[in-house]
Amino acid sequence: TPSKMPISDAVREFFFYFSYGSNLLRERLQLRNPSAGFHAAARLQNYRLAFGNHKGRLNTRWHGGVATIVESPGEKVWGVVWKLNVLDLPSLDKSGGARSGAFIPPQVGASISKIHSMVLEMYVAPLPPGNPLLQVICLGAKQDNLPHEYQRKLEAIGTNDFAGPLKVMEEIEATLKQ
Repeated sequence: TPSKMPISDAVREFFFYFSYGSNLLRERLQLRNPSAGFHAAARLQNYRLAFGNHKGRLNTRWHGGVATIVESPGEKVWGVVWKLNVLDLPSLDKSGGARSGAFIPPQVGASISKIHSMVLEMYVAPLPPGNPLLQVICLGAKQDNLPHEYQRKLEAIGTNDFAGPLKVMEEIEATLKQ
């Protein structure tokens, strides 16, 4: 495990993480995972983007449902493959809800730049999103140059109309201003 690995070895170890939700936005992901670097845009075939919560309750961080993926033949989810140091894995797990059982990390393949496939760690949750979460996802999709058609599809997602202040948005906005 990363915590038992000597620092000199851990610094050289990395993993790939496929993001399709709020972690599309580099500044959002790097708030808690500073080693994250863009690797490639990727698409996940036979899945669709959805929003929800494993317990059917509003997510308190985003005041709405969280981004998830659902198997759906013929559809695709666009996202970003990030390369992270293993030292960031505990932070990624914690922020993604893996420890609370909110997300299950299966292994799936994603087509990277329509050229080759690789196995990526995915965080999946079993309510519509709030405006802030959808705004972050759309900003990330634009920042990462995901296909325009997919960006328009994201922009058309209905929200729960929550637009109040959120701590996570304040952190992201402060980072974007730098």
